[in-house]
Amino acid sequence: MLEAYQLAGECLPDYSCKHSRHDFTLPQLFACLVLREHQKESYRGIVAMLNDSPQWCAEIGLRKVPAHNTLCAAFGAVTKGTHVKSMLDLSAEWMKKGKELGKDIGIDSTLKDGRYLSRHYEQRCRHMAEKDRKSTNKKRSKSAKRTPKLALAVDARSHLILAHRTRIGMGSDAPDFEPLLRMALSRHPRIKCVLADAGYDSHHNHCVAREELGVRSLIKVGCGRPTTKPLTSKYRRRMQRELAGSQTAKPYGQRAQAETVNSMIKRNLGDHLRSRSTKRRKREMSLRVVVHNIMLLATVKSRV
Repeated sequence: MLEAYQLAGECLPDYSCKHSRHDFTLPQLFACLVLREHQKESYRGIVAMLNDSPQWCAEIGLRKVPAHNTLCAAFGAVTKGTHVKSMLDLSAEWMKKGKELGKDIGIDSTLKDGRYLSRHYEQRCRHMAEKDRKSTNKKRSKSAKRTPKLALAVDARSHLILAHRTRIGMGSDAPDFEPLLRMALSRHPRIKCVLADAGYDSHHNHCVAREELGVRSLIKVGCGRPTTKPLTSKYRRRMQRELAGSQTAKPYGQRAQAETVNSMIKRNLGDHLRSRSTKRRKREMSLRVVVHNIMLLATVKSRV
């Protein structure tokens, strides 16, 4: 919570509007929202937790605990794209000063649940799907269009998230490769190699990385329909040769670090979203990216 308050103090203005009541600053409210994500609480739940922990409020200068509707309104103010971008920029800058960043990044995406589902409920759904496949496929196509998706560019050494993209609905991962790589390079220009799975397999992505940005790209071949025809792209043919067989103890083996970060976010912050609208779901995913980086910063500082 204190780490979040310090980060937000560098990136956020004190107040969103000069005509607001000025009872709380945006960095204070942001710290409360980060604590809410970390504890997987509701707005009312985190207010009750803060009421029971006056020492936490004192550390960030809170004279009283904000109401749950105040935190709900603050969520929209502190998760704007410009604010999230500045916090990711600063977290990457702090990690660079500590010499924690490496030269390889992994790119991967993951799907989020739109609501909480118990494991028993999922098992029952799969059992019923075997009996009625037609109606199940129709339901799946509707849910796929509303599924939140988060794509990440992750530093393989420190697990810091350097770039992210959020959207609603499934689809090809390949269009996310170029913007993720460009955003990651803007925060960490010393990147030498980018690693991605077959979902990002594209000749265009190799050309952008290798010829335009000067970054070695290692992307598994396998996107599209299975075919016995020889590959026409020189880069994809090279990937077919270089990435054949086991990649243990090889550079491409570090791609699993991106999957590790997705697992960390789901285990530490939850695998389902609590927001209901598309806009707030995207902002909730962005907030979790920032919270993950804050947790890493706190861990690094505790080791120093």
